[in-house]
Amino acid sequence: MTGPSETNRRTEVLELYKLAVEMADRVSARRGTANAFFLSVQTTFVGLIGFGFPKLASSPWWAPTAVALAGVTLSATWWLQLRSYRDLNTAKFKGINKIEESLPVKIFADEWEELKKDPITGWRKRYAELGDSERAVPVVFAAAHLLLLAGTLTT
Repeated sequence: MTGPSETNRRTEVLELYKLAVEMADRVSARRGTANAFFLSVQTTFVGLIGFGFPKLASSPWWAPTAVALAGVTLSATWWLQLRSYRDLNTAKFKGINKIEESLPVKIFADEWEELKKDPITGWRKRYAELGDSERAVPVVFAAAHLLLLAGTLTT
């Protein structure tokens, strides 16, 4: 039988667990909002550069270089922010998994174990995390900016 102090401790642990899960969810939501922002800005930026390509090509060499550097810098900032969100969520889920050790059910730890059993055997070694593919997008935009720069400087 558990006493009042043990019941209070379990209640406190459960409340902390709920708070940790909510905070992890908020980080994921902020990451999604940041992705939407960067994707919108980058798409607009590349579109404007693409449509203004003839004028940009006839500009002095430093104009397309400055535009490309701005785009690459934006891409690098996006990539670093995604990595930061991943590190933050990794730390949060370590805390959540630690709390789950004292709970009767380990929802997140069990989910992760299931994801490790990738249903596409032979094609990839494990579950492809969203963060891995997500961080490729800023690299693609950086490459697009560099290609546009190369196109303007060679014309």
